Amino acid sequence: MRKYLTRMRSKERRPTRKPISKILWSTFGAFISIYLLSKFSQYFSPQDGFFLLGSFGASAVLVYGAPDAIFSQPRNLLGGHILSAFVSVFLVKFFGNILEFETLCAISVSLSILLMHFTLTLHPPGGATALIYVIGSDDIRSLEWLYPITPIATGALIMLLVALLINNLSNNTKRHYPLYWY
Repeated sequence: MRKYLTRMRSKERRPTRKPISKILWSTFGAFISIYLLSKFSQYFSPQDGFFLLGSFGASAVLVYGAPDAIFSQPRNLLGGHILSAFVSVFLVKFFGNILEFETLCAISVSLSILLMHFTLTLHPPGGATALIYVIGSDDIRSLEWLYPITPIATGALIMLLVALLINNLSNNTKRHYPLYWY
């Protein structure tokens, strides 16, 4: 037990805070993308914030706060969200009446992770995208196979376009996006 507990001790010091310019670019990018998703949502679905999903807030943290992270690259952003959305729709459609709710929730997230690993599209907010559909309202679930396309692919594409614009506005030559496309 002691050996196990010693594994939980720190091995490194925490990193220092990023420069204020990086923090401000991250803040600006997140603001613009969520604002545009909100406006887009109001235009197409004024009652329910259709494109404002929690998983997109988490994606904003990655693509603006850590644009050089593997999880933040376009392949991961788009693939992680879209594949996870398809997984959850498939599970609800074919196993929603067979599996208990808690099992369906757990399987949707874990299978999404599995698929993202195998396709090299690991994007942590993709797990939330899968879970949102499983626990979602009747309005979300009524979308069925449309869910991966809209709001998911459409919202992720809007975030990608804003990330390309904002992350490349900086004069800092080290801040560019993406590191790779495929």
